[in-house]
Amino acid sequence: MNNPILVVDDSKHVQRQIEIFLTPEGFSRFFFANSAQEAFHLLGLDDETAKKGKCEIDLILMDINMPGTNGVEACLKINATSHLKNIPIIMITAEDTDEGLKQAFGAGAIDYIKKPLNPVELIARVSSVLRLKKEMDERKNREKELLKLAQVLEETNQKLKLANEKLHQLSRTDSLTGLANRRFFDEMLHNEWRLSVRLAKPLSILMIDIDFFKNYNDTCGHQKGDECLKQVSMALRSALKRECDIIARYGGEEFVALLSDTDETGAVMVAKAMQSNIDAMNIPHKDSNASGRITVSIGISSDVPNAASSPEKLISKADKALYLAKYEGRNLIKW
Repeated sequence: MNNPILVVDDSKHVQRQIEIFLTPEGFSRFFFANSAQEAFHLLGLDDETAKKGKCEIDLILMDINMPGTNGVEACLKINATSHLKNIPIIMITAEDTDEGLKQAFGAGAIDYIKKPLNPVELIARVSSVLRLKKEMDERKNREKELLKLAQVLEETNQKLKLANEKLHQLSRTDSLTGLANRRFFDEMLHNEWRLSVRLAKPLSILMIDIDFFKNYNDTCGHQKGDECLKQVSMALRSALKRECDIIARYGGEEFVALLSDTDETGAVMVAKAMQSNIDAMNIPHKDSNASGRITVSIGISSDVPNAASSPEKLISKADKALYLAKYEGRNLIKW
């Protein structure tokens, strides 16, 4: 056994006895203190030792009656120190009074041995206490490992949650414009449709198309075309003032807006705001037959959803209105 043992006793004879009794049992690391103050020094409880470092101790055998600070007082001080309180202390006493033992156990001693020392009793108590300490240390180490594993698991779960949230967000977002994609729009359309049926509230859809965008792409190149799509997306989004309103890229240069609890009049106002925002950007487009700058055509459909209708019919109506806007010269709003 290589457990370091601190023997605190003002009797050199007792110190020597303990060493003689325990050495044949495999104990070989002993520290000796003639007083509580010397023990404090060895344990690093004074300023000088704290700077130099302290010896590591697995067990303390301490006389209960010593000059100056007695064993009970020393035990109290050691157990009041956070990094020392887990060191088991066995009291050595020549007394056989309940009061003395009560004070010793109250101070934090784990066991006691009577003087004169009996080698069999000493070996049994020391071995038992060290075995218990080993089990407690192993349990604490397991608890620490479990705590670390729990923390790692929590961190991993948190990272996984964030990754899933990001993946979920990416699955519903158009990578170029940052708007909702068609898949998410279709999902939200059916949700809003069911809600509008239940509440008997109007629902409006705006189908939006950039006028002569193919010509712009062919003339200016795809890089400029992508930049134009981003700018138009920002202009369309800024026209929506409510969090519940949705603007999505429907495909290519086509966009769609979903306005809950909005009738035809409200939808027209939003469409005009969209056109106004795009006009304000003043993006040159020399190959447009509608204007010398980027413009949009918008088709609107509004309805109070009911069981006899469907989201697909609302989309189809907006699509037809958009076709009419393009047919009549573009840069128009039709409903």
